[in-house]
Amino acid sequence: MIHNYYDPKCALEERHFLEILLAKAREYVPEDRIHIIEEAYKFAAAAHDGQVRRSGEPFIEHPLQTAIFLADLRLDPSALAAALLHDVVEDCDISMEEIASIFGDEVATLVDGVTKLTKTEALAEQLGNLGSSGSDGDLAKAASIRKMLVAMAEDIRVVLIKLADRLHNMRTLGSMPENRRLAIAQETLDIYAPLAHRLGIWEVKWQLEDLAFQHINPDAYKQISIILSSKRQEREDYIESVRESLQLDLDTAGLTAEVTGRPKHIYSIHRKIQAYSQQNLGVDDIHDLFALRVLVTEESDCYAALGVVHSKWRPLPGAFDDYIANPKDNLYKSLHTSVLCVDAHPVEVQIRTHEMHRVSEYGVAAHWLYKEGRNSDVDFEEKMTWLRQILDWQRDVSGAEEFVESFKTDIFKNQVFVYTPKGDLKELPAGSTPLDLAYRIHTDIGHRCIGGKVNGKLVALTYKLKNGDTVEIMTSRTVRGPSLDWLNPNLGHVNTTSARTKIRQWFNKQERGINIQRGREIYQKQLRRLTSSIADGDLAGLMKFDSADEFLAALGGGMITVAQVVSKMSTQSVEPEHEVAISVPVNSPQSGVEVLGVGDLLTRMANCCTPINGDEIIGYVTRSRGVTVHQRDCHNVRAETETERLIPVDWGKTQTFFPVRIRVEAYDRVGLLGDITSRVSEERVNITSCVSEEHGNVSVISLTVYITGIDQLNVMFSKLEGVRNVFSVSRARD
Repeated sequence: MIHNYYDPKCALEERHFLEILLAKAREYVPEDRIHIIEEAYKFAAAAHDGQVRRSGEPFIEHPLQTAIFLADLRLDPSALAAALLHDVVEDCDISMEEIASIFGDEVATLVDGVTKLTKTEALAEQLGNLGSSGSDGDLAKAASIRKMLVAMAEDIRVVLIKLADRLHNMRTLGSMPENRRLAIAQETLDIYAPLAHRLGIWEVKWQLEDLAFQHINPDAYKQISIILSSKRQEREDYIESVRESLQLDLDTAGLTAEVTGRPKHIYSIHRKIQAYSQQNLGVDDIHDLFALRVLVTEESDCYAALGVVHSKWRPLPGAFDDYIANPKDNLYKSLHTSVLCVDAHPVEVQIRTHEMHRVSEYGVAAHWLYKEGRNSDVDFEEKMTWLRQILDWQRDVSGAEEFVESFKTDIFKNQVFVYTPKGDLKELPAGSTPLDLAYRIHTDIGHRCIGGKVNGKLVALTYKLKNGDTVEIMTSRTVRGPSLDWLNPNLGHVNTTSARTKIRQWFNKQERGINIQRGREIYQKQLRRLTSSIADGDLAGLMKFDSADEFLAALGGGMITVAQVVSKMSTQSVEPEHEVAISVPVNSPQSGVEVLGVGDLLTRMANCCTPINGDEIIGYVTRSRGVTVHQRDCHNVRAETETERLIPVDWGKTQTFFPVRIRVEAYDRVGLLGDITSRVSEERVNITSCVSEEHGNVSVISLTVYITGIDQLNVMFSKLEGVRNVFSVSRARD
């Protein structure tokens, strides 16, 4: 029996929140169990007595608001009690043993789970504030995520409490210092909102996204809010007329249905705007700003309602998804279609039963029906097996940074559903390839993969799988082993961290000497490509390796990628030996270069070596045209006798496009030049000149292109080397 330790005289607002919580709980909790919630509140109020949050309200309001939201999810009394008590061990002089003795082991276990998550999260935040990265900071963040996954697998209620806790914290985030506010908002957008999505809790997901976005990019948030407000009445009038028209047709068809308008939230609109801007489209082109939701009684009514919609308005090709026949792993079921509606406006329509709607709003929480024992929902347990699979996949991921990246991509990226030839449904992150599927099925299948068939047709290993594809993996009889090209992100063979990890592990098992030799070849190739002179030992130190051999072995074994090496080469800077103050004309620079210690000066790029962002550079003071910027190892700089005219410069923050000459050598064939220029254009790189020379059966093509820096240049090299008959791509210099 729980004893009444404390009966505080609540403030009016506090009492109001308690009454809301109890009223919501009484809708589904038996009356003889309500006292558990009341006693947990009294205990928490006594423990937090006198404590005030940074935002100014009494601390007890936070656990009350957390519990209220969980009551909306209809969680059981033990979970509501744990929500009320979730901060008492961390912030008050209360032991876990005391919680267990008063409220029982079940409540204590939930409180302990939330407390451990909070402590690990706090450690990661502290290390982040101290500037720890790559080691302690990543380890702490990875530990926090791993504990969250384990907690989810053991008892999903722990993470539901944590999500509700984070939701209320985000609502009061404005009282935090700016650096912590931005860090918490970014973590919410990266981890907690996708977690809510993966668990199917839409109601939490959209609120977390909008609240985080409001702090991360307040200008864009405000701009979208203004756009929505300015056209709100027009949209509401349109959607209401369409809603009434569809409701009438459904009634005429004898279907009991409820048709409502579906709001689009600010962060999702922001993401749509970003995607549409790449296609030169604007806000007015976002068709699902207009959306309807149809709720019916039975599953069969969903398809009947779909027939009414499609007979009334013309469906848009390729815009239909049946998540009832093929539900998502987060329990989501619904029919999605887009139709060309009145005045040629595309309108998205979602059709589902009332029960499906509850699951879509509250996800796994909708299946947590309170009983005296554990939840016995077999379907729920089967659906949640993906949590165990996640833990299995992550055991192969060793590095902390890699684990965090895996968590964001493999687990929380939008999913695509494909079939095996036997009809088994497989779920993969959007953007996955046949190789990703091969490694998801089994490591050996991935190592032996030589091709793939999609819907009976041979496809490239870089093919991006689509919903509903039937995929057959073609394998060799013997283990040939993966290709190192599979780890090149510019080529797009694999897009899941778990597949990349298994490929790297294969290379790590190979002979160290072979890896070192392979790494040296890759490194020398990059030096020739980028005409850089940095020594492998110096770069090894920058990459935090103890020796050049360790660095080359890691590069050859796939533990680090070419992209990482190029990125580090591009950020390497050289300290000037001395500075010479010289008076030169002052002007706003157009080159993206700043002269160190002097300020904004007129600068221009040297034609002899055409430096680009990322090169080591030095300035030469001319007599009438300001400062000319050269590569540090340019032959004209080395030959300069008036060394006092050489001054230190660095790349400024303004993004600028730089001209660079590229030499492509290939065996001649019909269409070669067109393929090369097409591949350059695919990267949205502008070609300003193109000269082709013939030497027997070899074509030498010289291109002058404008790029943003070495990173983009490296991507373009990889693309050009993939053109048929090309055997050499390098950077040309006078």
